Amino acid sequence: MADTLVIVEDDQVFARTLRRSFERRGYLVSTAAGPEELAALLAEGTFDRAVVDLKLGTASGLECVQTLHRHDPAMLIVVLTGFASISTAVEAIKLGACHYLAKPANTDDIEAAFGKVGGGDATAPISVRPSSIKTVEWEHINEALAATGFNISETARRLGMHRRTLARKLEKRQIS
Repeated sequence: MADTLVIVEDDQVFARTLRRSFERRGYLVSTAAGPEELAALLAEGTFDRAVVDLKLGTASGLECVQTLHRHDPAMLIVVLTGFASISTAVEAIKLGACHYLAKPANTDDIEAAFGKVGGGDATAPISVRPSSIKTVEWEHINEALAATGFNISETARRLGMHRRTLARKLEKRQIS
């Protein structure tokens, strides 16, 4: 029997591309554009694996990770994002994801992530390069965004910056 996979992604082109690629590898694939569609799919059954985008329009993919993990704790969940940060990676793992990948990621990367379940790599190299000020700022912005459910106005208020300033910063680094 083929593995079942749900892809939770609001970018329809990317979702369709991933779907086709996984179907060619023998997966039975369903897609959802957000938490509501995911809930409808889960009402019909369960999945062996899931790929969840971190930012789903105005919703957080972390909510979907939590929903999927509660539905089936044995499900393998990989989070994809164009807005990678330490704080969201930690939260995704705490909520039940088995791995977290920065975009661009392809089907090979995702399948490899599914295969890394059960522990980390103690031989992973430790970076000797300190974080730049821009990276630290971006981490702080990302943490605040995640805490507010990606509400830009509330995030700007919590960071003590003008909403337009935050919007300009976000335009420079695409969130997905």
